Amino acid sequence: MNLAASVENDARVRLFCALTLPDDALDRLVEWQARLPTGDFRAVPRENMHVTLAFLGSRPGDELEGIRTELEAAARASGRIVLHARHYRETRSVGMVVFEDEGGAATSLASDVHTRLQRLGVYQPERRRWLPHLTVVRFRQQPRLDPAPPELGAVSPSGAAVYHSVLRPTGAQYVVDQEFRLGG
Repeated sequence: MNLAASVENDARVRLFCALTLPDDALDRLVEWQARLPTGDFRAVPRENMHVTLAFLGSRPGDELEGIRTELEAAARASGRIVLHARHYRETRSVGMVVFEDEGGAATSLASDVHTRLQRLGVYQPERRRWLPHLTVVRFRQQPRLDPAPPELGAVSPSGAAVYHSVLRPTGAQYVVDQEFRLGG
């Protein structure tokens, strides 16, 4: 789906840029989620799994083309990204798998995307350092899970995409607007 065909220029859309993961890694993540103990949390659906590069929030539709252009340029300039699942971590509302960024290529890509989008005027960098991670569960109260990380081996993201976040009563649905091949 390309949002340009369905979003009016004056409409606002919730956007973020993220790394997409290969099917085999997603399959193993879903299997790992199924082995988590039962509790008061929701597993993130397979189709919503990604590694966020930059959350843009609600943006005017006419900014989409510039965002796509900058993400494509950054993706083409990126090196080969290799991630390794290192540990599970919880914040106040999500559980995540934190990755080691072998060689720093994902961190370099995130930094490039942040710089490009900030220059475009559509992104304000966060104060904390970018952390390569994947949200796997959501909750209202921390379940205090302590699973071993999933056995994924070396994961090389399949691309970088602009996503549209559609809010629904059952939770957000993430729709890929456009995906770009990584250069490395």
